[in-house]
Amino acid sequence: MRQFFKYVLATLTGLVLFALVGFVLLVGLIAAAASGDDDVTVARNSVLELKLDKPLAERGFKDPFAAFGGGNGTLIGLDELKVAIRRAKDDDGIRGIFLNLELVQGGMASLEEIRRELLDFKKAGKFIVSYTDAQSEKSYYLASVADKLYLNPQGTLEFNGLSSETMYYKNLFDKLGVQAQIFRVGSFKSAVEPFFRTSMSDSARLQTSSFLNSLNDAMLADVAAARKIAPARLKVISDSMLVHNADDAKRLGLVTDLGYYDQATDYIKGKLGVEKDEKLSLINLSDYTRAADDEDNASGNRIAVVYAEGDIVTGKGGNESIGSTRFAEAIRKARLDDKVKAVVLRVNSPGGSSLASDIIYREVMLTKKVKPVIASMSDVAASGGYFIAMGCDTIVAHPTTITGSIGVFGVLPNVGPFLSDKLGITTDRVSTGKFSDFPTITRALTPFEQQQFQNEINRIYADFTTKAAQGRHMPVERLRRFASGRVWSGVEAKQRGLVDVLGSMDDALRIAARRAKLKNGDYRIQKLPRQKSFAENLLSSFDEEARLRLVKSEMGPLFPMYQQYKKLSEMKGAQARMPFEVEIQ
Repeated sequence: MRQFFKYVLATLTGLVLFALVGFVLLVGLIAAAASGDDDVTVARNSVLELKLDKPLAERGFKDPFAAFGGGNGTLIGLDELKVAIRRAKDDDGIRGIFLNLELVQGGMASLEEIRRELLDFKKAGKFIVSYTDAQSEKSYYLASVADKLYLNPQGTLEFNGLSSETMYYKNLFDKLGVQAQIFRVGSFKSAVEPFFRTSMSDSARLQTSSFLNSLNDAMLADVAAARKIAPARLKVISDSMLVHNADDAKRLGLVTDLGYYDQATDYIKGKLGVEKDEKLSLINLSDYTRAADDEDNASGNRIAVVYAEGDIVTGKGGNESIGSTRFAEAIRKARLDDKVKAVVLRVNSPGGSSLASDIIYREVMLTKKVKPVIASMSDVAASGGYFIAMGCDTIVAHPTTITGSIGVFGVLPNVGPFLSDKLGITTDRVSTGKFSDFPTITRALTPFEQQQFQNEINRIYADFTTKAAQGRHMPVERLRRFASGRVWSGVEAKQRGLVDVLGSMDDALRIAARRAKLKNGDYRIQKLPRQKSFAENLLSSFDEEARLRLVKSEMGPLFPMYQQYKKLSEMKGAQARMPFEVEIQ
């Protein structure tokens, strides 16, 4: 028997060692695949190919599973993309850019940042060629800067304006026996409408129509300037949906050529003086990013850029959220670092926890006492996203930024009828006091409890608007006329004093440098908070990836609803959040 256990122990030890070695080898293989070949050189007469076939984010993220066909893929970092285009402008080996686009996954403000870089690239006398098989409105907005726009002869170009669609869950809740107990301030705080309505309220329709038309007008103005077509004419083409096929797009001047991929690349070869039977030297974004980087600025001065992207939550949060603890620490680090002369808070967030927003806001206020703090609003900086930015010295927003939504709400579901009527589950309780079980989700709140909940929402709203008014240097009564949870475009927000400057991230950096008295680019960029290392991402991804794969495979098309449920279940306390899932198409 002793011998038996000896062999069993040896076998188990061997299996553990085998698993450990296998795991190490797996990490090595993934790391090698993720890092790729570092020996990347840019040949003379090359063209930078930008496919932009992955979602855009403020900062890039390398998914450990992407190299093996799993995970969520690699996000394209807006910061890295802009640097690559900027470097290509001055790179003698790069003669032009090839935009190979279809469905661009990014917000309007992010696309505007890229367009600016592409337009600046052309100032060096270099060309841009675009090709698509089927083009969405957003991808056309980006491609419109090209000198040559190729569209597949059998392809399509979407050019019929912007739309926004919201899903409503009231009927679903009624069938399940779930009552959403709603507490909010402001008629425009429509984030909770999907839980108790079946369609948009008049106020929600008004604000959505207003900011959507503002975004559309800004987009049409940019396209008109690039294609040399009068904005009024573009408006008619869009509103009347005159583009039905590729021939229409060519006839109306939206594209310059109808042709296939090989014809677009043949044109590029002609620009380069390369024979048609020769290979075109295309270098993709990933390889070009790994090519020899520019030398670091030797300056000892730094401007810290704090990237705040995602939902605002209490605690540390994750890669796709703004954790109050982690971001407060990042801003605090920038404040206490004597080398950091100014801070730029880059916000791309629809909001979230009111408590978490206030924690971050506090660090912004402490930091602005000792050095300039400039806010740069990206695609969305609304509700809690506006909260964390409103204390900055200067707020810079794109014309197409979705911002404002200064309001607060709370949702407490009552699942008692669902448990008893649908599942046959009943509950009972023993309490030491009359309100010991408050708040609870297994019974309806009493009128007194509802009033207490609403009083707290009112208090937080008063605090939000008071602080916003102080930051905007306006009477609180005037500020509240633009609050009530209403969403604005960047242009609308600028007209009402909610933002100071219409501009890009680079404009925010220039303002920060000027306020800090840093001349002629005498500074380096320090990106905060620190991103997880490859190994940290790998280890944290295993469990989450397996869980999400299982849930997604089981729920199928209902998975997006599950994601909405998760967001709802993670809401703790009062929320400063804009309308759910505003998807602009």
